[in-house]
Amino acid sequence: MKCDIIAFAAHPDDVELGSSGTLLHHKALGKTIGIIDLTQGQLGSRGTAELRLKEAEKAAEILGLDVRENLGMEDGWFRNNPENVMQIAKMIRKYRPDIVLANATKDRHPDHGRASKIVSEAAFYSGLSKVNIEGLEAWRPRFVLHYIQDWHQNPDIVVDISAHMDKKMEAISAYGSQFYDPTSTEPTTPISTKEFMEFIRCRAREMGRCIGVEYGEGFTVERPMGIHDLTTLA
Repeated sequence: MKCDIIAFAAHPDDVELGSSGTLLHHKALGKTIGIIDLTQGQLGSRGTAELRLKEAEKAAEILGLDVRENLGMEDGWFRNNPENVMQIAKMIRKYRPDIVLANATKDRHPDHGRASKIVSEAAFYSGLSKVNIEGLEAWRPRFVLHYIQDWHQNPDIVVDISAHMDKKMEAISAYGSQFYDPTSTEPTTPISTKEFMEFIRCRAREMGRCIGVEYGEGFTVERPMGIHDLTTLA
């Protein structure tokens, strides 16, 4: 199955927080979308890996994903090695996305920047015909874009997600173990406070303001993006 856009994430909920509005926007345009989680979030301070998988399934239904897989890497300790690069390259060859979305290049959680680099390298090696991955045909995405997460970064491009903000928040809320719950007795984390959900909306408003819309999601790029008609720029 070919998937137009595949978003990779170090942990289940990374994509929901950083780029699910963009996936919803393109789903509405008739594109096929998917998420590949590298780990099960085993080291998360709240919940369990098993619960996170169930929450990820619920979020997938909300987002209308065409595919979601988990590569089962070791949360916190996965490294940029040939085995992990080839696992990701296999997913790229399997689904043949035109666009790959990846974690932020730098962020509070060290897994995010590491995942960002591994996915970028996998996208390159996936396109080399002499790299044999279970007989799958070589495929290289047109672009790898990095969604912005906890730390602020100036976006290179912003996608208008105004029509999909509420659904994005619904998908985030599918991870009930991770976010604000006044009845929870688990440890408080930087993302489990009541204020964090407001931060997500404010970040989207900030990005949207850059392009004159209500809500947006920002991305950084690895190389210049071409355009054939300047008058189509938003």
